[in-house]
Amino acid sequence: MVFPERFSNLPEYAFPRLRALLDVHAPGGDVLQMTIGEPRHAFPSFVGDVVAANLDGFGKYPPNEGTLELLGAITDWIARRYGVTIASDQVMVLNGTREGLYNAAMALCPETKNGQTPVILTPNPFYQVYAVAALSVEAEPVYMPCTKETGFLPDFGALPTEVLDRTAIAYICTPSNPQGAVADLDYWRELFALAEKHDFRIFADECYSEVYRSTPPVGALEAAKALGLDPERVVAFHSLSKRSNLPGLRSGFVAGGKETIARIRQLRTYAGAPLPLPLMRAAEAVWQDEEHVEASRKRYKAKYDIADRVFEKVEGCAAPEAGFFLWLPVDDGETATIKLWRETGVRVLPGAYLSRDVQGMNPGKGYIRVAMVVNEDELERGLTALRDCLYR
Repeated sequence: MVFPERFSNLPEYAFPRLRALLDVHAPGGDVLQMTIGEPRHAFPSFVGDVVAANLDGFGKYPPNEGTLELLGAITDWIARRYGVTIASDQVMVLNGTREGLYNAAMALCPETKNGQTPVILTPNPFYQVYAVAALSVEAEPVYMPCTKETGFLPDFGALPTEVLDRTAIAYICTPSNPQGAVADLDYWRELFALAEKHDFRIFADECYSEVYRSTPPVGALEAAKALGLDPERVVAFHSLSKRSNLPGLRSGFVAGGKETIARIRQLRTYAGAPLPLPLMRAAEAVWQDEEHVEASRKRYKAKYDIADRVFEKVEGCAAPEAGFFLWLPVDDGETATIKLWRETGVRVLPGAYLSRDVQGMNPGKGYIRVAMVVNEDELERGLTALRDCLYR
């Protein structure tokens, strides 16, 4: 049996690697999971009622692009959040943003760019779907180190002209996972200028956009409007997973120019899995409600305060401006993760498991990622144990 070679060098997914690393050791205390970014705050209480009231929808095929009502709720939210007015044919409902981040590359990446193999740029560390999407369309993935020196965002301007001229798509996650860095308007201006000069699209993964300290992060659609960018050049992805603590609802959306979304919708017709109608009705109600988002954000602000207090005297360990991860510097991520587990029972993720080795360097090797999703008391206990174990 012959299998495609392009997937043969994929790194093992982070969490199986973590189990292999830690499960051979006994925990040194009560186990506290701070590894996976699965929100644990309460989701809106009305979700179950909406689903129950629309159970007959399970007996119907749902529209591929989303119901008109849900598309309207999404475009209304975009207008409220970003001050950008777009039409319903500039949006498509997703069965989780991972589907969109993958299939948008399938729909939009050309077979060649300037007569050569196209390049897809991805931050490093990165969400694994970016790299798999690049391999699936037989593009060359180029991993861009996101380090303290680059502000934990990709420095697209540092790339050689030859690479930029072959670039078809640039993925960017802002607020970034795992570092919580936020692209400001000046950053967007520089990226847009490169995209115009070298003719590539920007895929903006904005799943953490509603988890922040005080200032709402600038969005790609918002920046594109402010800077006069061609709407076909930027594609934005959003989700209810982090905003509304509903990872299991699998509801998100992709938004962009009309031709861009038409091509993504065409692919969805043949290769997608639309959200069931009862879940679309629930998502419609959730996008229309901000009260639960504000309540959840208030709790994350309290968690930022806990992290700031616990690490007050530890250089480089303050909570980020956005997102719910701590990206903490250590000598070696795997060594620190094992030590923490064996001595305290606190379970975190080595940063290298989220990154790719490039020319012998891995930008995540000297970090651990800590998910601030547990309740406030557990968070303070876990972070205090971590500080005392690793930084004293």
